[in-house]
Amino acid sequence: MTRQLHEIAYVRSGDKGDTCTAGLLAKTPTDYSLLCASVTPEAVKTLYGDWVKGEVHCHPMDNIQAVVVVMHGALGGGATKTLRLDQTGKSLGHALLRLSVVE
Repeated sequence: MTRQLHEIAYVRSGDKGDTCTAGLLAKTPTDYSLLCASVTPEAVKTLYGDWVKGEVHCHPMDNIQAVVVVMHGALGGGATKTLRLDQTGKSLGHALLRLSVVE
């Protein structure tokens, strides 16, 4: 059975212009290695498909057992320009929790 990130991590996200930033915090120290293995630029781009037009960067933060994901060109031009419904960093950040966990 495939697990999803919501089982091993919490998310906090935001947006600035057309860039979405999401911080994923492991629920337990054991979950941190799974989080790092699961959250890669390729996996994030695959999850969102054409919605993320720019580069994706994943930054592990060992000191707090978190991964920060920065998605450029992810908000359809930005909250005040997009025609997408509820297209904010918060929406995209929570959608990251659907990503499959690599075990």
